[in-house]
Amino acid sequence: MNIIRAALVYTALGLGAIAAPPAIAADTDQIAALRSGDMKKLVLHSSPKPVPDTPFDLADGAGTRTLAAYRGKYVLLNFWATWCAPCRKEMPQLDALQRDFGGARFEVLTIATGRNSAEGIRAFFDAAQITALPRHQDPKQTLARDMGVLGLPITVLIDPEGGEIARLRGDADWSSDSAKAIIERLIAP
Repeated sequence: MNIIRAALVYTALGLGAIAAPPAIAADTDQIAALRSGDMKKLVLHSSPKPVPDTPFDLADGAGTRTLAAYRGKYVLLNFWATWCAPCRKEMPQLDALQRDFGGARFEVLTIATGRNSAEGIRAFFDAAQITALPRHQDPKQTLARDMGVLGLPITVLIDPEGGEIARLRGDADWSSDSAKAIIERLIAP
């Protein structure tokens, strides 16, 4: 009798696992439907990929942090550089995205990777009137390398559990209706 009961339990568990796809799959399908224009370049992963716990430098020499510090919210992580023209073009749009959507459920995290002086970053932010984005740095490109960043800009979407769910290579129009709809979908209760 115990063998029959165990077989029924395992069968039920197996059927439940097959019938219920992971939550990210449903979100991925819904997000994919919202992509248009530049957002078509957003490559959605079928399941979250782990992100490294590699430290990066906080602005103004305030220490270091890892991506684990952002768990509990969606993060739009943008790797950029002051010398990168497409990066500079999208920074005001990312700043507006942070002002419009940033909070307990979402954050735009910008990390200047490679040779970018703190003074150069500050001067660019001042000139472009960037007020809502952090001036964090990855001077030795350690985090960028550990995340497979080749070329700039690269934008990575990270879920609240700390997994990479999507990646966009190159610049994009982050002020587009498509970009906003994707963020709204992610942070919807």
